[in-house]
Amino acid sequence: MLEKFVAETGLVKLKTNRSLLDMIGVNELENTKVKLKIEVPKRDEYLALRKSGGLSTRSLAGAEIGLANSLYSVCLREAETDKLIGMGRIIGDGGTSYQIVDIVVDPLFQQQGLGKLIMKHLMVYITEEADAQAYISLIADGKASKLYEQFGFIETKPQSSGMYYKR
Repeated sequence: MLEKFVAETGLVKLKTNRSLLDMIGVNELENTKVKLKIEVPKRDEYLALRKSGGLSTRSLAGAEIGLANSLYSVCLREAETDKLIGMGRIIGDGGTSYQIVDIVVDPLFQQQGLGKLIMKHLMVYITEEADAQAYISLIADGKASKLYEQFGFIETKPQSSGMYYKR
C-alpha cells in the first residue's frame, strides 16, 4: 500500500512497517462505512469539509498551493459514496519543523473516534519521519486539546504562546 501511495502521490514514503501500524490500530476501522486513504484531498472537497466542519475559510488559490505542498495527508471517505468525511495533514519543512493541520471530521460522523484515528495515523508519520529534535506543533481549538493531549501534545504556556498574524 505504501509503495503504491508514493508512486501515485509523490509524497514521502514512510519507513513504518505493517506491524507498527497494526499495533496502534491505524488499519482498523470499526465503522465499515468509512475507509481511510493516504492521499491529499481535492481542493473543492477540502474547502467544503473545512466549511462543514466549522474551520476557517481558505481561498481557492491558497488551498491549491497548500494542498500540493503537504508532507503527509490522511483522508477518511464514506465507503459507499467516496465522499470526504474527515482529514488531517502535516505540513512543514521536512526537517526541523512540522505542523499538524486541518484535522476535521464531518459533523454527521463525529463522536465515532474518527478524529483519533486520523491523529494516530499522522503520529505514525511523525514518529517515523521527523527528526527527534524537530519541533512538532498544532493549534488546538476549544475542546480538541483533549484529543491532542492523548498523543503527547502539551500547552506551550507559560514559556511561550501561540500567535498568528491577523489581517
